Amino acid sequence: MNEWVINSVDYLFIGALGLLSVIAMWLVLERYFFYRHVDLNRFSQKEELEIALGENLTMLASIGSNAPFIGLLGTVVGIMVTFVTIGQSGLVETKEIMVGLALALKTTAGGILVAIPTIWFYNLLTRKAEILVARWEMLQRGKEAKSG
Repeated sequence: MNEWVINSVDYLFIGALGLLSVIAMWLVLERYFFYRHVDLNRFSQKEELEIALGENLTMLASIGSNAPFIGLLGTVVGIMVTFVTIGQSGLVETKEIMVGLALALKTTAGGILVAIPTIWFYNLLTRKAEILVARWEMLQRGKEAKSG
């Protein structure tokens, strides 16, 4: 197997995980600033508020839950490339096997490194959205009490 394919596998999976981490960070920052500056009085119905608060959270959850699988896929492909390379060379040296397997495992570690903070931020933002809905409900009760 040529060297270009071996190197491309690493770049493909690590690059995909890097892209996902950048997208996740952008989504987290977008939601954070939206939640920080949202005007609860602008919403007349609870459903409108919930829709506005829920934007981009699904994408964030999807990135967090799928990043480990992308990393695992990179590991499986890396192990397959290692075995094909060993099979083609006809030599079975422990050093080659261990180096190939260790390098393959880095994509699993990368996937986990993307997933952990992404899911943490997702949970944090989901809780913040719940708090904002509760504050909106309190505002509505206060308006009803003043008008009633």
